[in-house]
Amino acid sequence: MGAQWKQKGRTEHAAAKGRLFTKLVKELIVSSKAGGPDPGTNPRLRMAVEQAKKASMPRETLERAIKRGAGLLDEPVNYETVIYEGFAPHQVPVIVECLTENKNRTATNLRMLFRKGQLASSGAVSWDFNRLGVIEATPPEGGADAETAAIEAGAQDLEAAEEGATRFLTNPTELDTVSKALTGLGWTVSAQSLAWVAKNPVQLEGEARAEVESFLVAMDEDDDVQNIYVGLK
Repeated sequence: MGAQWKQKGRTEHAAAKGRLFTKLVKELIVSSKAGGPDPGTNPRLRMAVEQAKKASMPRETLERAIKRGAGLLDEPVNYETVIYEGFAPHQVPVIVECLTENKNRTATNLRMLFRKGQLASSGAVSWDFNRLGVIEATPPEGGADAETAAIEAGAQDLEAAEEGATRFLTNPTELDTVSKALTGLGWTVSAQSLAWVAKNPVQLEGEARAEVESFLVAMDEDDDVQNIYVGLK
């Protein structure tokens, strides 16, 4: 499942694309507020902009979100990060990151969503995850050895990702440094973020796995849920 669970094909329908835009706009606002409105000097914003462009977000929407976050518009917004820990069905560990301007609403919604699993207290699940920088990148034309690239760029570890990409794992403080080093080696970085990576992911098949997937889909459809990290192979 990788470091972060993402609903496959969630941009295929209008409603799903609308939810994706909501999440992307929030990330643009928060990253702009935290590090400034210039993607050139704000790595988190730079990646958020790239993700928004890949999702075909209208330029006006993208630029407005950045200006809102930087306080350049007369539309104050204050999103807070709230983290929930718990278990999906079959005791699969889950960490859910939310961005919200209404923590009471979010808490009510998350309690409902966790009814098919189990909501846990802070620390009950995160001890079984590592906080790491995660970079997804594809090799240069003609190919390149991923292990060699990881060593030269300073990544701690690597694993295969989807569609021929490689996922490089780094110390959180070295995320942007390693990303730039990979780019310098000719790799194309498609995503980078701080993530929770499970130490002991669970292996499930058949109906049990489908039940967990259904739980994650319902969780992902909540507008306040920004990222879901799951200990599932």
